[in-house]
Amino acid sequence: MQALPHQYLVEASLYPDRVDLKADKVTTIESEPPTEFGGSGTRWSPETLFVAAIADCFLLTFKAIARASKFEYADIKCEVQGTLDRVEGITRFTTITVRPILRLDAGDLTDDKTEKAVKLLHKAEKGCLISNSLTSEVLLQPTVQAMSTS
Repeated sequence: MQALPHQYLVEASLYPDRVDLKADKVTTIESEPPTEFGGSGTRWSPETLFVAAIADCFLLTFKAIARASKFEYADIKCEVQGTLDRVEGITRFTTITVRPILRLDAGDLTDDKTEKAVKLLHKAEKGCLISNSLTSEVLLQPTVQAMSTS
């Protein structure tokens, strides 16, 4: 890792039907308002990008923690739900629910391994820099299950 602080620069350009988001060396992303705010629902919105950033950060943080802990797993997915509400006249995300599903090889699904998995998932939630930057309540609802053999 490079020494802190890090700087991240994004350029946004407004067009009649979208916003183009650009950053150095990455693919341009088109966004628009979500359907709840009159958008078509066919592009990423600031709200979905915000929630996606939490899911992405959580998974990358878990990957780093698992590697450092020499913890083997089959795969992991993460669903994140953000609740947008109005509080004291301000519209903001009030609750973020992070639902990782960590799958282990069937032979690895012991009580000890499951307990360690849950601890590492909590550690990833605590270490996620995006979640740490929020004023919203962040709830973790982890699931550890066996990799299906089908």
